[in-house]
Amino acid sequence: MFTAEDKKFMQRALELAEKGAGFVSPNPLVGAVVVKDGEIVGEGYHARYGESHAEPQAIEEAGRRAQGADLYVNLEPCSHYGNTPPCSLKLINSGISRVLIANQDPNPVVDGSGIEMLKARGIKVESGLLEEEGQKLNEAFFLAQSEGRAFINLKSAQTLDGYLAAPGGDARWITGPEARSYGHRLRHRLDAVMVGIGTVLADNPRLTARDYPGEKSQPARVVLDPQLRFPLEARMLKEQEAGDIFIFIGEKEEILNSEEINSSEEKEYKMQKLGDRKGVSLIELPLNERGYFNPEAVTKILAGLDLISVLLEGGSQINYSFQRAGLIDKYYFFLAPRLMAGSDGVPVFQGPAPGKISRIQNLKIEERRILGEDLLLVAYPGKEEGRS
Repeated sequence: MFTAEDKKFMQRALELAEKGAGFVSPNPLVGAVVVKDGEIVGEGYHARYGESHAEPQAIEEAGRRAQGADLYVNLEPCSHYGNTPPCSLKLINSGISRVLIANQDPNPVVDGSGIEMLKARGIKVESGLLEEEGQKLNEAFFLAQSEGRAFINLKSAQTLDGYLAAPGGDARWITGPEARSYGHRLRHRLDAVMVGIGTVLADNPRLTARDYPGEKSQPARVVLDPQLRFPLEARMLKEQEAGDIFIFIGEKEEILNSEEINSSEEKEYKMQKLGDRKGVSLIELPLNERGYFNPEAVTKILAGLDLISVLLEGGSQINYSFQRAGLIDKYYFFLAPRLMAGSDGVPVFQGPAPGKISRIQNLKIEERRILGEDLLLVAYPGKEEGRS
C-alpha cells in the first residue's frame, strides 16, 4: 500500500519528467527523486535525447545521502547500454535501498529486466505508484511500443457550429492569440505536425512553433500529398532552422501515369527538385481505390521515423479518414465564440456521417480551459455504443 508521502514524491518525479517535453522523444519523459528520512535530497530528469537520464542525475545530486535512501522514478530504470550506461547499475552502486516506480518500461530491451536486476541485488522494488498518471505522461511512447504506430492528436480551431474555415478556405483567424499560442506549444511538445496538401495550397503554412515563450523544439512537417501537388515555392521550404519535411506521395509509377492534376513531366521535375533538397524526404505509399492513403500505414511509417507523437491539423478529408479509421488518439478542440451560420463552410470532418446517433463517437472530456475568449476541450475517444 502506497502512502500519501509516496504519492507526493512520485508526483514530484512526474513534474520533473514533464520538463523534458519536446526534447527527448522518441525516448520517454522520465523524472526521479531521491528521498532520505522524508526529505528530498536529489532530483533529476531526462532533459534531452542522448543525454543523461533522470536517475543518475538525482543520485549524483544526493551524493552520500543516497546510501539507504528511496528513489522515486516514473519509469522502470533501464538495464542496457545505449547512449548512456544502464541506470539500474547506477542505482545498485549508489546504495539506494528502495525504488518506487510508476510504470514498467514496455520497451522489449528493458520490459522488467531493470526491475529484476535491482531485486537480484537486494533492492526493494515497488511498482504501480500513480501508474495511470505515468501512463498518460508517456502515452505516445507506450502506444508506439505496443502497436508500432504514431499517437495522433487532432487539433481543430473551429466555430461553435463546427467549421474550420469559410467556404473559400479563409481561416485567419477563427480563434484568438491565446489559443494560437497554445497550439504552438503543442507543436513544440510533439514530434511532428501533419496536414493534407489542400491545407498547404490554401494557407501556405510554415508549420513551425513560433508564438510560444521560451526555448522551442521545432516539429517535423508532414504533408499527405497523393498526386504531388506540393508547390516548389511553398513557405515551409524557406524556413530556416525548422523541422524536416516528409511528403507522402503515391507510388512513383502510379502518379506519373496519372495526369489528374499535373502532367507527368511536371511531377517528375518536382520529384527531382524536392528529392535533392536538404531536409525534404519523399515517401512513396500505395493509394487505395479512392486515391487516398491508408491512415494506419501512415502512422506506422511515422513511428519508424521516430515521429511517435503527431499533431494532425487537417484539413477536413484528412481528419475524416483518420477518424473513420479509429486512429485519432486525442482531441484538442479550440472553440471560438463565433458562428459561421451557414451550411457551406469547411467542416472539421468531411465525409458520410453514421446513420444513427447510437453509432457516433463518444468522447471523454479530460480538460476544459478558457484561453482568452476561446474554450479548449481536450478529450480522448470513448466507447462507441450500439456497435454490433
